Amino acid sequence: MGRYIMQAWQAVIRQIEQATEENFNCQKVIAMHGGDINQVYQLQGAEKSYFVKLNRAELLVMFEVEALGLQELAQTKTLRIPETICYGINGSHAFLVLEYVALKSANSTTQRQLGKQLVQLHQTRQDYFGWHHDNFIGSHTQKNTRAGDWVTFWQNQRLQAQLQMAADNGYTGKVQQLGEQLYHYIPDFFSSYQPQASLLHGDLWSGNAASDSSGHAIIYDPACYYGDREADIAMTELFGGFGTDFYAAYNEHWALDADYKARKTLYNLYHILNHLNLFGSGYLRQAEAMMQQLISECS
Repeated sequence: MGRYIMQAWQAVIRQIEQATEENFNCQKVIAMHGGDINQVYQLQGAEKSYFVKLNRAELLVMFEVEALGLQELAQTKTLRIPETICYGINGSHAFLVLEYVALKSANSTTQRQLGKQLVQLHQTRQDYFGWHHDNFIGSHTQKNTRAGDWVTFWQNQRLQAQLQMAADNGYTGKVQQLGEQLYHYIPDFFSSYQPQASLLHGDLWSGNAASDSSGHAIIYDPACYYGDREADIAMTELFGGFGTDFYAAYNEHWALDADYKARKTLYNLYHILNHLNLFGSGYLRQAEAMMQQLISECS
């Protein structure tokens, strides 16, 4: 590896060595394809490799709470979760180092395992909704102030938080009018259903779940909190990528409520509004259409 590249990564390598109490001979830095939020790299050594996320130094807190989320998921001993090695600041960059896991697409066996183990994760309960820390959904703050009532939590910390962000971004027309109407209808979706506070991944689209080289299901990039398990399942349906084996295994071990489909759009609206705030007006019409659909179901 070139001297300049070695010097640029030296502080990260030192922190890896301090955290693992092992020497790490980094031979190659490989830029990887990642999401829209962070730069991602593989630090390849002779015997071991690490996965590194980089972002601006002022976003270190984003990596700190991601590490907390990964650790909370790992403590359940359900699904495989990448081990957190360390995080910190190197010059103008914040970094998060995880174990490197070679990923591949999940086959039908892994999909079934993912469904079964996600049930086990969701059976990790709390006596409140929210979490002990705010975290991030993409690069936006996700409020997790603890609440005893799920409807109030969703109204204020999910729907209203995204609508306020949208207003700050200049989306002040129809989307706000529909959002205000929907806000008052939300209790109607829970008239005969009382969610339990389950540990959620929080951002469970297909890009955040895969198989390791041994065929074990693995999830990563969480936005953890305790909430209705249906919110995780709804997210799996938003962009596709989860097979029939996944849903069959999940329902075999803990069947979804009969009215889940009525709430699926409500839960996925949160992510579409977040995409509107992250990526722009291409998501505006979809958000408005989802709100109109939900309002029409209650009117």
